[in-house]
Amino acid sequence: MSTALPITGTSTASQPSPAVRISRAGRTGPIAANTVLAGTMMSLFGLSWDIQWHVDVGPDTFFTLSHLMLYSGSALAGLASLAMVLIATAAQRAGQPVDQFPGGKPVRVFGGVFLAPLGYLITGTGAALFLLFGLLDLWWHSLYGFDAVLDSPPHIGLFLSISFSMVGSVIVFAAARDTRWGRAGVILSIPVLIIFSPITTKAFGALPLPVEPELVGNILFSTLLLITGTLTIGRRSTALTTAATLGVLQLLLWWFSPWAARVYADASGLPLRDNLGDNPPELPAEILVFMLFAAAAITALLWLSRSRGWSGRIAPQIMGAGGGAVVGLSLPVQSALFGDSGPDPAELLTMTAVGLATGVIAGYLAARLAVLLREHSTVSITKGR
Repeated sequence: MSTALPITGTSTASQPSPAVRISRAGRTGPIAANTVLAGTMMSLFGLSWDIQWHVDVGPDTFFTLSHLMLYSGSALAGLASLAMVLIATAAQRAGQPVDQFPGGKPVRVFGGVFLAPLGYLITGTGAALFLLFGLLDLWWHSLYGFDAVLDSPPHIGLFLSISFSMVGSVIVFAAARDTRWGRAGVILSIPVLIIFSPITTKAFGALPLPVEPELVGNILFSTLLLITGTLTIGRRSTALTTAATLGVLQLLLWWFSPWAARVYADASGLPLRDNLGDNPPELPAEILVFMLFAAAAITALLWLSRSRGWSGRIAPQIMGAGGGAVVGLSLPVQSALFGDSGPDPAELLTMTAVGLATGVIAGYLAARLAVLLREHSTVSITKGR
């Protein structure tokens, strides 16, 4: 990245000082970041509503309110990201300092035509891909009519695109980790990504694997993201706070999803399925119920690693092993809690072993992701509280 071009031929008295420009950029940061977060939240609630519609009512067409909510959330995040890219590009062309722009270190796009903060670049790319896969989904509906399955090719592409946007949201807030709004945003955005990430592993459900890919995805992403957030923010309470936030989101989705599906069905004049029982809402029931226990294990192991002076090269893997084992053990218990048959000892042992191994990988990856997130911090201009 080249340095900013100097301004020539203008009076310095007419130009705002660097401190003023920095202050303005700092004020823009929280607004854009929270707009992106609101968009990803909207997409999450829209998806949960759409899944519940398939369960309670049946197939749907492309033009439904749940789809509109899902697409509107992605559009909101994409437009906010585009605005920040254009602001950063305009600042760079005006010769203003952009090395510490909100949203992550700026990246040159299309040979320097645009300058995009990393987090907003990833979020905006995800939103653009979402639009393309949305057009593919519309074409898919025109060929096959009603939508009956969740893991169709357009849907998998849509899920991956939203995941990209959610990853970008985490990067945006992590770049401001030394501010209250930045830390709060990390703690809010990570649970959204924890809920959403394992959905994409449904695409591998038909593979003849000893363990369901969705279960492995739950263990990997939940453990990885909890540890990443903890190491990025650097506070021991981060994992517990994040897990508590995940629980609040689960409760909200537990109420919202069936309520929205039933209200919309009544408004559309469509009946509910005859065989509906007291089954829990589809997506909320898949969110990890015992995440606080995994967070407690990660927090305890983090405290132990610091008090015992363990090497930073092995501590994240140990934290991951503890958190992953708890998540793995909790999955069959949660299934039994929501109506499946009780797990036998062999299943509990298998899932604990899978969680242990997957958690080690998650801890290893989390440590490296945390380093990348901290390196892309832009705390010097986002110091506003």
